[in-house]
Amino acid sequence: GTNGVGKLPATKIESKARLAAGSAKSVRLSGNLVTRGATYKLDMRLNADGGTGQVSTKGSSFELLRVGKELYLKADAGFWSHDDSHDGESGGGVGNAAGKLDNKYVKVPSGDPSYQRLSGFTDMKLLLDGLLGLHGKIATGDHGQVDGVRTITISAGKAGEGGSLDVSLEGRPYPLRLQRAGGAGVIRLADWNQGFKLTAPEKGHVLDYGQQIPETP
Repeated sequence: GTNGVGKLPATKIESKARLAAGSAKSVRLSGNLVTRGATYKLDMRLNADGGTGQVSTKGSSFELLRVGKELYLKADAGFWSHDDSHDGESGGGVGNAAGKLDNKYVKVPSGDPSYQRLSGFTDMKLLLDGLLGLHGKIATGDHGQVDGVRTITISAGKAGEGGSLDVSLEGRPYPLRLQRAGGAGVIRLADWNQGFKLTAPEKGHVLDYGQQIPETP
């Protein structure tokens, strides 16, 4: 049997999917996200307290961990040395510092310009609210499967250009795959409500960067 949402009008399916997503305690979000012209590849596990996972963009890759308001960033030396040219210091010292930061957690101060942007990748509510909107008139599409779970597709606009959502026909009607409007990425949503624990890194593994976090491309 199915959960019955397949028989509903498209707008009802959308609201049920949003409701299911909004009441979930955790999710795994992975895929590509195009924002402000940059493509980010994400693989994040998120819950009400924060999130953990990996973000890659333009050849630079970093890990994020947020527990409550505390945000930590772990990246390779390449990420930290990206910023050499703007520092006004001679390259050697910066390169050296980057080496020390290689694969260590660095605490991102809440006042740092990048805090909002980076913590956004770890914010379940913010990400889901921003991602789950379809733009335009919504229509019901085909039945299909995502990772072996039966789904129904709803899409907006002509030929789905306003985005589309594959909604589970089994159990709660969670959104399982999302194609963003205007080709702005494809996201998979999995492991709904499969709780996990977020733990801050041990003190000895956290360094203070002491200056502004480099801008990601």
